Amino acid sequence: MIATDIEVVKAMFAAFAERDLEGVLAVADPDIELTAVTGEHAGRTDPYRGHEGMRQYFRDVASVWEELRLTPREFRAAGDLILVTGKVSARSRSRTVTGSTGWIWRVRDGKVTYVRVYPSAADAIAALEDDEPA
Repeated sequence: MIATDIEVVKAMFAAFAERDLEGVLAVADPDIELTAVTGEHAGRTDPYRGHEGMRQYFRDVASVWEELRLTPREFRAAGDLILVTGKVSARSRSRTVTGSTGWIWRVRDGKVTYVRVYPSAADAIAALEDDEPA
């Protein structure tokens, strides 16, 4: 079960890397909730919700970043959550972001139901240890 969930997360990363919205939606639960740093840069205060939220997230990525590259490196199951740590490289006209990042994921019945992006791998690890994710 855990390996399958990790494979679902890897599939979403792969689809996002190709900017394949349909590929992302194929593994996203209709009620998915995504909290992402890009949303903050786009002026959002609420998570992206549902498939329409994922479509908006793709639009925000395109409007905020000239380039956004995510490199997941380590995948670790922790109960019903998956911790992923890796690197981010992002560039816009006004900023460049590079460094560690982390994600906490929840997968149910082969679909991603929850994703939260953290500004660093350490932040994601601390959130997982503090039982912060919803």
